[in-house]
Amino acid sequence: MGLLSVMNLKILFFGATADAAGSREIELQTGGNLTVERLARDLTREYPALSKLKLLIAVNEEYAEAESDLSDGDKIAVFTAVSGG
Repeated sequence: MGLLSVMNLKILFFGATADAAGSREIELQTGGNLTVERLARDLTREYPALSKLKLLIAVNEEYAEAESDLSDGDKIAVFTAVSGG
């Protein structure tokens, strides 16, 4: 019988995502394998207002692809595209 690995993640919300989540930062403890795509799904389930936004996610200050695996201690930034003029 194997032990389930536990991951601790720090999730930072910026701009409209902070408003939608009602928080600027959360700590998340999860077990098993987690990808960026699954994390985004879990976050929109937990904070439904996020589903109205096009989310961008960075892991440890680098843009992350949906299939990227997350690791214990990762720092996740959740934000929306910024347009300027």
